[in-house]
Amino acid sequence: MTTKGYDYVIVGGGSAGCVLANRLTENSDVRVLLLEAGGKDWHPLIHMPVGFAKMTTGPHTWGFNTVPQKHANDREIPYAQARVIGGGSSINAEVFTRGNPVDYDRWANEEGCAGWAFDDIQKYFVRSEGNTFLAGGWHGTDGPLGVSNLPDPQPMTRAFVRSCQELGIPYNPDFNGPIQEGCGVYQTTTKNAKRCSAAVAYLKPVLKRPNLTVETGCLVKRITFEGTRASGVEFANGSGLQTAHADGEILVTAGAIGTPKIMMLSGIGAAAHLKDHGIDVVADLPGVGENLNDHFGIDIVAELTGHYSLDKYNKWHMAAWAGAQYYLFKSGPVTSNVVEGGAFWFADTSKDVPDLQFHFLAGAGAEAGVPSVPQGSSGITLNSYTLRPKARGTVRLRSSDPSALPLVDPNFLGHPDDLKTSIEGVKISREIFSQPSLQKYIKTIRFPDDTVKTQADFEAYARQYGRTSYHPTCTCKMGTDEMAVVDPQLRVHGLDGIRICDSSIMPSLIGSNTNAPTIMIAEKASDMIRGNQ
Repeated sequence: MTTKGYDYVIVGGGSAGCVLANRLTENSDVRVLLLEAGGKDWHPLIHMPVGFAKMTTGPHTWGFNTVPQKHANDREIPYAQARVIGGGSSINAEVFTRGNPVDYDRWANEEGCAGWAFDDIQKYFVRSEGNTFLAGGWHGTDGPLGVSNLPDPQPMTRAFVRSCQELGIPYNPDFNGPIQEGCGVYQTTTKNAKRCSAAVAYLKPVLKRPNLTVETGCLVKRITFEGTRASGVEFANGSGLQTAHADGEILVTAGAIGTPKIMMLSGIGAAAHLKDHGIDVVADLPGVGENLNDHFGIDIVAELTGHYSLDKYNKWHMAAWAGAQYYLFKSGPVTSNVVEGGAFWFADTSKDVPDLQFHFLAGAGAEAGVPSVPQGSSGITLNSYTLRPKARGTVRLRSSDPSALPLVDPNFLGHPDDLKTSIEGVKISREIFSQPSLQKYIKTIRFPDDTVKTQADFEAYARQYGRTSYHPTCTCKMGTDEMAVVDPQLRVHGLDGIRICDSSIMPSLIGSNTNAPTIMIAEKASDMIRGNQ
């Protein structure tokens, strides 16, 4: 076994880990080790915006399925979690949204997270952002994370935005401004026609800093403790078993599934669950692995009368043409993130802020587990989800073997209000597809077909076709109650020398995609760690 010493050991090279590696090594006297279980982001599809469609399964994911979902026909739903440097930001759909200010005010005012109100954290969103189009108080233009407009939205995306307006949903040019509601084309985390992952934005520019060490292909066994103080990390790589000692802090950034798994393997969690797996208890923290909160997306899919969507590039000669166009001119369909358009709208019109989000895909069958259209046809997809689901799930250990995948139970549709709101999303999706601007291109709506008419039909459809939207959060939540795992400074309750700095610390799910908020969390964490707050 080899032991090396650092000031900070960052466990997990996803979005948050890359941010911390960058910010903490700005001080040349600080020695930082970043550990990542996956490999480097060498695959060319990672860097092509359209590559998202090929990334929801395969070697850059962990290969999770959920446990059978009690309220979703006992299906074991594919649950894509990244296993590559950059984490989710290297394989996601690149949609850039930040949530609604009310989400962060709820954290601060109702959920025991002082210092996390929107007025407190807005500056970290701005600091992270390098927007090439929008500026002002709501947007940064000089931050590491490249944010761009799509260079040429697909014709079907434009028709989708028009159809939303025909239904009465107003056009919104900026979902991250003062008003969230409306429809439009998403800004994406792309720059110069390439994906701008956290690895590209934060890690790549600082890889040559002599005080930063990045190790990929590392399976973390456990965090070690001297009494109640975290002292190091045991991990295995190609050279065998290693130990990294931290003179300062261990910073856990392995995501909402990986972080509670590592914490439990290290003896931090519900004592009874740890003892069941023969793990010595370091800290009895029952909230570890509880409170899992994710968006349950439900797709509708339409077959088109002609080859109007990105599906036409499934043919080899069209794909070759698209590839040539991209490599020669950095233009064409490869610059599309597929999930081009979207909307924030209301299932319950009495609410002050949207309770539904929509993602329009200019193609069909783009993601694992999503229904498609007959081979040779072209289609489009509209996904919707309840923004603030009330159901909560769990992450549990399958065994004490670090290589064993954990048991992931999002408990989708586990609250009746979630089902009710989700069904409204499907109904509104169908109405959008029925508006003139899209209807003239649509041959038929394949899913749900004409047999889905009654409320019971829609409930059955939601249970059968809903899936994760890749937004797991809240499994090591921040707060001060008995189920909280970290305090508002992200320090683990009852322990020293260890913080959690990723999406798992959210006390509740924010109403949008989660990559930009995760980067914000890490930006704020870096200031806390350095004593700048």
